Amino acid sequence: MDKKKYILTIAGFDPSSGAGITSDIKTFESFGLYGLSVCTAVTVQNDLDFKSCTWIEETTILEQIEILFERFEIPIVKIGIIESWEVLLKVLQKLKKLNSEIIIILDPVLKASAGYDFHSQKNYETFNEVLRLCDFITPNYDEIKALFPEKDIEETIESIAEKTNIYLKGGHRNDKKGWDELYHSKIVKVNIPPISKNVFDKHGSGCVLSAAFAANFYNDLPLEDKGKNVKKYIEEYLNSDNSLLGRHNYSRDK
Repeated sequence: MDKKKYILTIAGFDPSSGAGITSDIKTFESFGLYGLSVCTAVTVQNDLDFKSCTWIEETTILEQIEILFERFEIPIVKIGIIESWEVLLKVLQKLKKLNSEIIIILDPVLKASAGYDFHSQKNYETFNEVLRLCDFITPNYDEIKALFPEKDIEETIESIAEKTNIYLKGGHRNDKKGWDELYHSKIVKVNIPPISKNVFDKHGSGCVLSAAFAANFYNDLPLEDKGKNVKKYIEEYLNSDNSLLGRHNYSRDK
């Protein structure tokens, strides 16, 4: 009998494997999970430079999803870059049709660490429906400010929290750098302070954190403890060496 625990990433391909589907799969494996992947984009980049992005057709993305669900039981999915909010909505609707109970973690990537801009324009009706179909979104401070540029950060969080839960990554914040915040059940806020005094920057660290957060939904711990587990994992990853490409810890308890 197949006893593997399956988890899916729907994201872009990064040749350096610091971000995107290959990075997500390495993260999943470090938690003892078997990572499946659906490619949404092929990027031309390394850990320093981003040259271009070729988007995968919507029909091909949906066909990749369908054939995986024909074969595997998939309870959790992490989503990264997708061409538009409209295509993302189609993907979410397909996932819910295939598994109405699936847990969806969305990392709303708007800009690559090398500076390349992905989609930022949105129809708010579509955008709000996307939020309602997700269990969590995991933006950093720059991303959450860009989601509602006409609002301040508190108003933005309040608006999003009405529709979904938030793991707000603190690496880009000016005050209390490295402090993450977990917002759930519309009214609960949990502060997750940094563990290390200093960390080394890593290409794709946002992808790794979101993938680690998704992987933690395989355990029955309270949300606050899931967040603390993720914080410990991402700091171990950031401090695995002093280069822009980190190493994953494969000796974790499984």
